[in-house]
Amino acid sequence: MLTVHHLGKSQSERIVWLCEELGLKYELKHYVRDPVTALAPPELVALHPLGTAPVISDGNLLLAESGAIMEYLIARYGNGRLTLGPDHPDYVHYLFWWHYANGNFQPNMGRNMFMRRLNLPDDNPIAARLNGRLVGAFALIEKRLGDVPFLAGENFTAADIMTFFSLTTMRYFMPFDLRPYPSILAYLQRIAGREPYQRAMQKGDPGMPLLLT
Repeated sequence: MLTVHHLGKSQSERIVWLCEELGLKYELKHYVRDPVTALAPPELVALHPLGTAPVISDGNLLLAESGAIMEYLIARYGNGRLTLGPDHPDYVHYLFWWHYANGNFQPNMGRNMFMRRLNLPDDNPIAARLNGRLVGAFALIEKRLGDVPFLAGENFTAADIMTFFSLTTMRYFMPFDLRPYPSILAYLQRIAGREPYQRAMQKGDPGMPLLLT
């Protein structure tokens, strides 16, 4: 039995969503953040040395890191779905956006989140530089989605699943106004209309308003 250990309001929503997209049978174990620290509870911390979500168990396998988990599930159970191979004309785009999600965009969001919590003055040069990089990141995504319906191109792929958290749920922790980005807003609505996404969010974070605007 595949078990997904899911922490509410976290990147582990990607794994629940992926399982729904692939139609996998899985057990969902839900963990709630500590009300004071907003961190993972002790029972999740004890599960894996990283002490973070997501974590899956599949037989004797225990695996953490959302990107690694997604690659594993797609390779083992995907049968070629949600990914593009080297012979596909959009392969390079898929590769870029797959890695950009957690290699650049999500860390960018995280750095800005911590800088904001320091309550630095508006003219702080480091904070201004980091914010500028974040604005540039959103502008890059906006431009891409103004040209194609999905990040890899015409096809919905795992690159969209990887990126969507940073555009939506992450904004609970790092608010960002999306009104200047109409292509991103249209993309959020397009993705949110997918039934597997709706099922995943209802199962993983029931009652949580989705930040789609």
